[in-house]
Amino acid sequence: MTITVEQTLLARVPEALLIGGRWRPAAGGETLLVRDPATGAVLKEIASASVEDGRAALDAACDAFEDWASTPARVRSDILRRAFDLLMERKEDFALLMSLEMGKPLAEARGEVAYGGEFLRWFSEEAVRVAGRYGASPEGHGRMIVTQHPVGPCYLITPWNFPLAMATRKIAPALAAGCTVVIKPAELTPLTTLLLSRLLEDAGLPPGVLNVITTSRSGAVSEPIIRDPRLRKLSFTGSTPVGVRLLEQAAGGVLRTSMELGGNAPFVVFEDADLDKAVDGAMAAKFRNIGQACTAANRFIVHSAVVDEFTRRVTARVAELRVGRGADQGVEIGPLIDERAVDKAASLVADAVSRGASLRTGGHAIHGPGTFFEPTVVADVPPGSDILREEIFGPVLAIVPFDTEDQAVAIANDTDYGLVSYVYTESLTRGQRMIERLATGMMGLNMGVVSNAAAPFGGWKRSGLGREGGAEGIHEYLQTKYTLTPDPFV
Repeated sequence: MTITVEQTLLARVPEALLIGGRWRPAAGGETLLVRDPATGAVLKEIASASVEDGRAALDAACDAFEDWASTPARVRSDILRRAFDLLMERKEDFALLMSLEMGKPLAEARGEVAYGGEFLRWFSEEAVRVAGRYGASPEGHGRMIVTQHPVGPCYLITPWNFPLAMATRKIAPALAAGCTVVIKPAELTPLTTLLLSRLLEDAGLPPGVLNVITTSRSGAVSEPIIRDPRLRKLSFTGSTPVGVRLLEQAAGGVLRTSMELGGNAPFVVFEDADLDKAVDGAMAAKFRNIGQACTAANRFIVHSAVVDEFTRRVTARVAELRVGRGADQGVEIGPLIDERAVDKAASLVADAVSRGASLRTGGHAIHGPGTFFEPTVVADVPPGSDILREEIFGPVLAIVPFDTEDQAVAIANDTDYGLVSYVYTESLTRGQRMIERLATGMMGLNMGVVSNAAAPFGGWKRSGLGREGGAEGIHEYLQTKYTLTPDPFV
């Protein structure tokens, strides 16, 4: 029997839990199946952690914390840098693995390796730049010393849509700050995190600093960890309803929390926009990761003077997108993550059309093996449509016309979410006004992709708390101490 490249790669992915530096099966012997969404085939059977395993993982993180916190910043930095270098050497393995377990096209998976790797490199550099301050008190009573310290053991919960980048975006700043970690990847895409953990071992990370629990019982396993008084930090990326529940659980321990939650991003195209750039930006903002991104543009708010031309151009581009298994060469749109995602996309399109929207291309599930949905454009979407209120998380582009700037701002801000917005205009002053007026934590001004490891990622309103990436990212894992000492000259 011929062993394929995919089979060889999957055989190298650990199937156990990583607790205290040891790969071990789940305490109860339970397992879960990881499937390829493009075919439904089982990729691998791996351990499914119990509540007991979660407690053991936190025990290990607590036991390792004091030594890791006192490890020189340069040592932590060097380990993260070695991890970056190893990831670049193994980038094709990680790209293929993400394509297999999540469905994203290989070209996009390679892009995620580059993006995810940058968090390892960025925070390897930030580890040695954690600064405090020293100075005289204004009253002259003494000297003030302000220092930064690792917050403590952390619990990190990552989503299924960016299996590598969401892990490195949380792990790297935690380790750089001197914190230890228990990470729980999503049940649907845990393999990339398992392979990343093996890579971090190869980079020299000491036992117990990083612990990995994969499980099919996320709520049952997570709650005791979050409520344990030894845990000091919770970071979660996922839906807003789940984030709210986790915040409620974290409140009892007054945990430091980072929440990267849902989005409903507006993409505003003014009458003076360069339409070539706007259409290119729309394709990137909407169809990156098959539309399954919290930063995906959800509502395309287009000036009535250019809406017909914009719709014509973008529909032609969308109709040409090649759909297929992400691991196959040339594919631009892979499968959605599961049947629920397909059903949701179909329901949102049907609701918009029933209210009077026009379907320009696509709009239907693709039957056969796998969970595919046609790349879709829906124009003239009327107010009140579900597609304007709910996060689509699929390859569906919905267009709403507007006439005035005030109207565009009102439509864009008419949401409980505020993660990211996109604006296309050739007017510098209008662009500056949009920076001030749109209620989002991030903006792409004549840009369709904003994510960057060197920038603070995060939203306003129900889109979350805290920031990941940038100089701000490491401070989510640090706590401040102020010390007053006597005046040395008295």
